Amino acid sequence: MEEPEARPVRVLLVDDQELVRAGFTMVLDAQPDIEVVGEAGDGAQALERLRTAAADVVLMDVRMPRMDGIEATRRITAAGGGPKVIILTTFDLDEYAFAAIKAGAGGFLLKDAGPAQLIEAIRAVHSGDAVVAPSTTRRLLDRFAVHLPDAERRASGALESLTGREGEVLRLVARGMSNAEIAERLYVSEATVKTHMGRILMKLNLRDRVQAVVFAYETGLVKSGQIGD
Repeated sequence: MEEPEARPVRVLLVDDQELVRAGFTMVLDAQPDIEVVGEAGDGAQALERLRTAAADVVLMDVRMPRMDGIEATRRITAAGGGPKVIILTTFDLDEYAFAAIKAGAGGFLLKDAGPAQLIEAIRAVHSGDAVVAPSTTRRLLDRFAVHLPDAERRASGALESLTGREGEVLRLVARGMSNAEIAERLYVSEATVKTHMGRILMKLNLRDRVQAVVFAYETGLVKSGQIGD
């Protein structure tokens, strides 16, 4: 008996530029496992579309009229059980991307990312992973780490709940290392790293890898000068 084919990943495109949406649609609809189920020109329209169009992933621009991508992301993720959000931004708007990630986005991509990177990001977020491009993360957090409220979060003592090895894994994740790289660094299996990561998220009440990176900077576990060490 043949197994039923997996349902394509349903994507909602949100961008105030029609040509940008058209370009993304052309790239994504060419993939057999991805389907564009709707478009929106701003955050408010995106929320309206999501009431009728079932989507698994939302590609969200940041700066748009009426309602920007940050507020729309916050509302989508606050509802719970909804689609994952990937923020699309330019380097000049990293500040907005950081705010959107804290609002609940599953990751962020630069708008000039190639088609292969965009497709890979959609598949990764849909499967439950977070999209944290190490080079972009380093630039982003290096630039804005000085604005993070680390003193208050450090005082919470949340890090004390982690074991020494879990703290080490979190530190390496925040430096942009993949599970495979962390496994090689610590001489353990990737499965062990994933287990540690799951416990870290549970103990710190974090949603995903992206929030773990932000948390590590907010608490001072990793500082901008340590990036890439």
